Amino acid sequence: MTATLDLWPIGNCQVSALVDRAGRFVWGCTPRVDGDPAFCSLLDDAPPAGEQAFGFWEIDLDGVVETHQSYLRNTPVLVTRHVDERGNSIEVIDFCPRFKRSGRMYRPVAFARIVRPLSGSPRIRVRLRPARQWGASRAPTTRGSNHIRYQVDSSVLRLSTTAAIGWLEDERLFRVERPLYFFLGPDESFVGEIGSSLESMLDQTVDEWRNWVRGLATPYEWQEAVIRSAITLKLCQHEETGAIVAALTTSIPEHAGSGRNWDYRYCWVRDAYYTVQALNRLGALDVLEGYLEYLRNIVDNAASGHIQPLYGVGGEATLVEREAKALSGYRGMGPVRVGNQAYEQIQHDAYGQIILSNAQAFFDHRLLRVAGVEDFAALEPVGERAWENFDKPDAGLWELRTKSHVHTYSAAMCWAACDRLANAADVLGLADRHAFWSDRAAKMRLRIEQAAWRADSDRLSATFAGDDLDASLLQLLDLRFLAPDDPRFLGTLAAVENGLRRGSHMLRYAIEDDFGLPHTAFNVCTFWLIEALHFTGRDADARLLFDEMLSRRTPAGLLSEDIDPVTGELWGNYPQTYSLVGLINCAVLLSKPWSAIR
Repeated sequence: MTATLDLWPIGNCQVSALVDRAGRFVWGCTPRVDGDPAFCSLLDDAPPAGEQAFGFWEIDLDGVVETHQSYLRNTPVLVTRHVDERGNSIEVIDFCPRFKRSGRMYRPVAFARIVRPLSGSPRIRVRLRPARQWGASRAPTTRGSNHIRYQVDSSVLRLSTTAAIGWLEDERLFRVERPLYFFLGPDESFVGEIGSSLESMLDQTVDEWRNWVRGLATPYEWQEAVIRSAITLKLCQHEETGAIVAALTTSIPEHAGSGRNWDYRYCWVRDAYYTVQALNRLGALDVLEGYLEYLRNIVDNAASGHIQPLYGVGGEATLVEREAKALSGYRGMGPVRVGNQAYEQIQHDAYGQIILSNAQAFFDHRLLRVAGVEDFAALEPVGERAWENFDKPDAGLWELRTKSHVHTYSAAMCWAACDRLANAADVLGLADRHAFWSDRAAKMRLRIEQAAWRADSDRLSATFAGDDLDASLLQLLDLRFLAPDDPRFLGTLAAVENGLRRGSHMLRYAIEDDFGLPHTAFNVCTFWLIEALHFTGRDADARLLFDEMLSRRTPAGLLSEDIDPVTGELWGNYPQTYSLVGLINCAVLLSKPWSAIR
């Protein structure tokens, strides 16, 4: 049983796996991040009576007493070192191959493991038990002379290895006297000698990631934390299409027994916007360029400019939500959900995030493809939808399922859509369109300011009709809707901090929703508070709070979606792009400049 989110992601922007503190693969989907989980034991603590557990891949050192884990520097290549009670030791190197080959990126649906003896005479047991059909059964197997085939869902994975096939099938203990190599990938004959090939794949994968990191413009302070967050955000991009998923998992609850279990393995327009915004601050333009290609296809296929809150990584519009009944859930806390009903919701903020994500392409001459007049014309229907709907009710950015309001955040995002269209028109020399969108943005701003302002409490409300507090109001600063020294923002900041801050953490809101009162804080909201503190001159407070958030990271250096403000335990899907975005943004804002070391 995995009791905490002490999990280490590996991946190659096609597939990924989460490795637990014992070095066991406990989560991993094929043939892509939103596929069927071959490794699903993270969400299944209770196999059916009389059956052996499955849905994992374990390389277990006999008599192990110590385990240490770390990534190879500036990569998602994981090294797990095991020591037994007699001092015998091994290391296991886990990675998903990713490197350029034949003029394109080689990123197969494959997981590689290398076992190296370090001292003494270690003995191991290998248990590879993939699942199929969302944990309904263990994958059937067939064998060859040097491989085992696993029928997982609608495809077949083949394990090619230098270890004795019979020993793996019997799951017997055996001595490790030389390096052992395991390649679980497509059902194809492995070309070449496995050992030397995997060693070469490892070297090339390490070089590929380190060269990518080398191009990042990291802040002087907190470099290690920023680099780890950036690598993990990159892992959350499905590189084939450019889509960026909100997290690698589904159904890790927001708090114990909450029922707030959602599938985050899809591309939310909102989350992806924040992701590319953060990576742009580090100069990772490849992620932006891939995502812009994905977005352009979404916009082209959008009926009359309507944008859903989320799409599949292949651009799929329909993501029917269902429950995987065979899985008991994280720590037994079901349900396990597949798909996400939120694709049917109305969330007007998506119009702003579409255009905000595209806006840079009109100004940034580093891009391989700078946006032009045709791209502007394709975005105008999205702007029209923003104009038509900015003061209409929606589900809001927190995706309330049974309530609808005119949300200030959504309205401000729609304003930003029109404001940025005006900016794009200006740089393209389209004077009439610049005037058109500027006029609309001005009218929207006036309406929002009048409808959301509460003079009796000297602050803005999260909804037009109510008098609500919501951490999303802090984003009016990032959107440039309000300035840091605007008395209206300062009053709103004071109210939000007083009403939603719980110690070192921020709630999204403190009222009942579809599932009752929220119990956990939302990590990105704490980072929004840190940004607001910095911009309003409370830099010392911001740094203290940022250090506190850094201390809450997992041993892998990552964060999930939620945190218990009392116990500090992490909850929610993992690793969460929102949270890592907040970490990067705050590090960039708060860091001393590089000139400080001269």
